[in-house]
Amino acid sequence: MNIAEIKKKYKDEWVLVEVLEEDELNRPMNVRLIAHSKNRDDIYDKLVDVEDGKHVATFYSGEIPEKNYVVAFLWE
Repeated sequence: MNIAEIKKKYKDEWVLVEVLEEDELNRPMNVRLIAHSKNRDDIYDKLVDVEDGKHVATFYSGEIPEKNYVVAFLWE
């Protein structure tokens, strides 16, 4: 599955995927869905179950906030 298909199928959700193939700029090209949820914390909880050594990515499949919005990421 590619990222465009994931974004279309799971619109406005948080997604956790295993990266199977990247392009020359290290962007995921071919991925395997591990989990999806409207709640970001559900995805972070699933990260604990990912097998060591797997190359994974998480992202939000919805629209990026428009100008004048602030987005913060917290890594614990």
